[in-house]
Amino acid sequence: MKKNKVVIVGTGMVGMSYAYSMLNQGTCEELVLIDLDKKRAEGEAIDLNHGLSFAPRKMKIYAGDYSDCKDAYLICITAGAIQNEGETRLDLLHKNTKIMRSIINEIKKSGFNGILLIATNPVDIMTYVAWKLSGYDKSKVIGSGTTLDSARLRYTLSERLDVNPKDINAYVMGEHGDSQFVAWSYAFSGVQPIYQIASRKDSKINFSDLEEIEDEVRNIAYKIIECKKSTYYGIGMALTRITKAVLDNENSVLTVSSYLNGEYNQDDVYIAVPSIVNKDGVREVIHLALENTEKEKLDNSIEIMKENISKLDI
Repeated sequence: MKKNKVVIVGTGMVGMSYAYSMLNQGTCEELVLIDLDKKRAEGEAIDLNHGLSFAPRKMKIYAGDYSDCKDAYLICITAGAIQNEGETRLDLLHKNTKIMRSIINEIKKSGFNGILLIATNPVDIMTYVAWKLSGYDKSKVIGSGTTLDSARLRYTLSERLDVNPKDINAYVMGEHGDSQFVAWSYAFSGVQPIYQIASRKDSKINFSDLEEIEDEVRNIAYKIIECKKSTYYGIGMALTRITKAVLDNENSVLTVSSYLNGEYNQDDVYIAVPSIVNKDGVREVIHLALENTEKEKLDNSIEIMKENISKLDI
C-alpha cells in the first residue's frame, strides 16, 4: 500500500473540484482518476498535470482503471447521479445504490484494503451501502457527512459576528440533508459559547438569528443548485480536508459520516457526528452530551436514515 496514493472514482464536477483542491494543496503524491468515460478522465489528468509547475509539491497524476486501486491508501467515490433542482438528496437513493454496487464490486476485485471515503449522495446512506457491500472494517469506510455543512455554518456565523471562520467551533450533525441540525450547545466563537453571545443585549446576533442561521445552512445547497445546477467547490475542499486528516494521521475532529455502535444509544447506522479522523479512518466517535431537543433531532435524523436503508436490497 502506498501511503500517499489516492484514487478518485468519478470525474464529474465534484470529483474534479476535489482533484483540483488536492493539487493546489499538495495533499498527496499520486492521484489516479477513474471514470466510465475514460477519455474524459484522460483529459482531466492532462489538464491537471499542466498546473504542476504552480503546485506546492510534485504529484503523479494520471487516468487509470480499477486495477490501480490495489495499492492505494484512500479511494474517494464521487460518482453518481447529481441532485437536480427540486430533488432532495434522498431522491437519489435507488439510482446511486445501483451505481455504488458496481463500483464496490470492482474495488473489491482489485484487492484494495485501505480507506474508503464516500461523497455520493445521499451520503450517509451511501456510506452504509458501501460498508455493507464491501465488508470492510466500519472504521475504514467513512462519508463526507456534514463537513461541508459545518463549514457553511462557520462561514455564516463568522459573517454575522465579524470573526475569522477558523475561530468558529460549531458543528452540524445528523443527515447531510433536510433533517440535519446545529448542536448549538457545543458552538463557540473562540472561547465564548454562542448561546452566551446571543444572550447579550449588545450582541450582533440573538436567539431568533440562530434559528435563521440553522435554516439558511440547511437549505443553502438548494439555492446553489437553483443558481448553477450543482454544488462542487465546497465539497471538493471538504473532501481534501478529510483526506489530509487521513494521510497525515492528524487525529482531527471532523463531522464525517461514522458508524454508530452504541454511541448516542444508536447502532447499525452511518450518520454525521464529530469524530476523530486519522490514518485508520475514524479512530473514535465523540459522544456529546446533547441537550434533549438536540438528541431528539439526532434520533429523528437516524430514524429517517434507517427507514430508507430498510427499502434497499443490500
